[in-house]
Amino acid sequence: MRARMDRPIRVLAVAQVTSSLGDGAYLVCSALYFTLIVGLSLAQVGLGLTLGWGVGSVAGVALGHLADRRGPRGVAVLMAVATASAVGSFLFVRSFVLFVVMACVYASCQSGLAAARQALLVGLVAEDERTGVRAAMQSKTNAGLAIGAALGGLALHFGTREAYLVVFAIDAASVAVAALVLSRLPKVAPVAARRGERSLAVLRDRPYALLTLLNMFMVLYMPLFTFVIPLWIVRRTHAPVWTVSAMLVLNMVSVVLFQVRVARRVSDLRGAARFSRYAGLAMLAACAVFAVSAAGTSAWLVAAILISGACLQVIGEMMQAAGSWQLSFTLAPAGKQGQYQGFFGAGAPVARMLGPLLLSTVILSWGVPGWLLLGGLFALAGCATGPAVRWAEGQRTQAAVVPVLVALSPCR
Repeated sequence: MRARMDRPIRVLAVAQVTSSLGDGAYLVCSALYFTLIVGLSLAQVGLGLTLGWGVGSVAGVALGHLADRRGPRGVAVLMAVATASAVGSFLFVRSFVLFVVMACVYASCQSGLAAARQALLVGLVAEDERTGVRAAMQSKTNAGLAIGAALGGLALHFGTREAYLVVFAIDAASVAVAALVLSRLPKVAPVAARRGERSLAVLRDRPYALLTLLNMFMVLYMPLFTFVIPLWIVRRTHAPVWTVSAMLVLNMVSVVLFQVRVARRVSDLRGAARFSRYAGLAMLAACAVFAVSAAGTSAWLVAAILISGACLQVIGEMMQAAGSWQLSFTLAPAGKQGQYQGFFGAGAPVARMLGPLLLSTVILSWGVPGWLLLGGLFALAGCATGPAVRWAEGQRTQAAVVPVLVALSPCR
C-alpha cells in the first residue's frame, strides 16, 4: 500500500520540478526581454505585472473552486496547458495593451494551477503527511528554479533576441511536459455541491481570511529578497556586487537541503502557530542585521554582515513555509481544498504585486528605521498567528457542535 501511495507523490513532484525549470529561466529573463527586446518601459512592465497578479490572485480562488467541483487533476492539466500557451503568446507581444492582457492570463493560469496542484496533493496524500510532502516538493522546486535560472543566465550573457526566445520556448515546453505528467496521476473525485450551500465559502471564513492576510505579510520576504535587497546592496552599502548572487545561492541551497527537516517538526496547528511565531522573530533579527550593513565601510565585512542576515532570513522563510502549509491544509474543510488553497495562495501574488513599491519606499527611502519597521511587521504577523489559529479552531468546534445539537433537539 505504501508503494502505491509513493508513486503519485513522485509523479506530482516530477511535474512540479519540470515546470520550475522553465519558471526559473523565465523569472531571470522576462523583465529584460519586455524592456530591451519588446521596447516597453520599466513603468509599463511594472504596471502590467501588478495588474496581472492582481487579477490572478482573484482568479485563483474561482479556479480552485472549479477544481473542487470538476476534479483537481483535470483542472491542473488544463491550467498547465493554458499556462504554456500564455508563455508562448509572450513571443508575439508588441504593445503594452497586449502585454497587460497576456500578463493577466498568465497570472490567472499560474494561480489556478497552483490551487489545483495543492488540491491534488490533499487528495493523494494522507493528512499527517501533507506538510512533509509539500516541503519535499518545495525543496525540489527550488533546485529546478536554480537550474532554470542558470539557463536564463546564459540567455542574459548572449543578450540576443533569439536567446530570449529560446528561454520562453523552454518555459512553455516545460509546463506542457508538466501537463502531460499530471495527466498520469490518479483521478481525485470531485465533490458535488450540497443543496443550499454557498459556492465560495472561503470568502465568509473570517479566521481563515485573517490567517491569509497574516501569511501575505510574512511572504513579503519574496520581493524583499529578489528586488529590494539587491538595490539596497548597490545603493546603500559598500558590499561587492557579487554579494547579491551569494545570498541568492545561499537561500536556494538552504531550502533544498533543510526545508524537509524543518517541516518534519510541524505536525499540528499548535506547532504551525509556534513556527510562525519563530519565523517572525527570525525575520525581525534578519532585518536588524540588514540595517547594520549600511554602517560598514569594509567591503568584506559588509558582505559578511549581509550573508549573516541572509542566514537568519532563510531560517525564518523555512519555518514560515512549514507553518503556513500546515495551517492551509488543516483548516480547509473537506471538499473545499481547491478554493481554500486558491484563497490562501493569493497572498503570494499580492505580495509580489504590492511588495516592490511598498518595500522600496520604506527601506530605500527610510533606511535603518524602514528595516526595523519591516522587521516589526514580520514579528507582529508571526506572533498574531497563534491567536488567529485559536479563533479558527473555536469556530470549527462550534460549527461541528451545532448540527449535533439540532439533531438531538426534541422539537424535531
